[in-house]
Amino acid sequence: MSWSSVDSVMHYSIGEFAALGRVSARMLRHYDAVGLLVPASVDARTGYRRYAAEQLPLLIRIVELRDLGVGLDRIATLAGSSDPAAELRRVLVERRVELEASVAHDRARLDRIERRLRQLNGETMSKVAYRPIEPVTVYAARAVSPGSGPEHVGPVVGSLVSRLDDALASAGRPRMEPGIFWYEPTDDRLTVHVSYIAEDDPTPGAGYEVVDLPEVAEAATLIHLGDMTSIGESWATLMEQVVADGYRIIGPTREVYLVAEGHDPGPDWVTELQAPVARRPIGD
Repeated sequence: MSWSSVDSVMHYSIGEFAALGRVSARMLRHYDAVGLLVPASVDARTGYRRYAAEQLPLLIRIVELRDLGVGLDRIATLAGSSDPAAELRRVLVERRVELEASVAHDRARLDRIERRLRQLNGETMSKVAYRPIEPVTVYAARAVSPGSGPEHVGPVVGSLVSRLDDALASAGRPRMEPGIFWYEPTDDRLTVHVSYIAEDDPTPGAGYEVVDLPEVAEAATLIHLGDMTSIGESWATLMEQVVADGYRIIGPTREVYLVAEGHDPGPDWVTELQAPVARRPIGD
């Protein structure tokens, strides 16, 4: 490799500069194209790029931050900052928060895998059972979730519970456990209902409805233990068993919170999952 000097100031060819930064010449061209690291000079006749020695710290910083997963747009704000040290600190703190969240997400996935493996090994803590469900009258509130995933349903449930609590308190109605939630699909959205058991002589009021949940002749039920982080897996277990046992689900599913201290799901919570079912016709 040869090193060149232009006008008594050390300049590097694109190959030399790429070698110092341990990146490819193609990547340097990309950094130039997006305006992140423009060559100090470009030969008008040959198109050869030259980089100044003073640009090397920026290249090293770009390579370091890219290796940490920082996006080019965010790096660009650092390169153009009037206080690079302070901006670098902000970038690193932001990336640390992102990585911590990613690690927590991956840890939750690993926990799910472990639970699933235990289930496949026959270590499931609860089995699906079939039984009738008696009718019940409840005080309920409802709202439409934009989707069925936990990222959509969770915030809706939290808001509904607070709204129902406030409405019942304002009406002087008791909040009788257990809480019963049920879900009804509407096109690509989901109607979420939250409720508490009503007294024998229920009283209508502002902010809530009096709803008669009908008797269910036969329901598939499963006890879910703990918080809501793995309730999706419990629902999957119930539905897989329903299919294996020759049933189909014929109505809105329910979650009945048998043991639920406060509104923040904890390890001691006990929730019964309920799905109305009927036998599938032979050959279906």
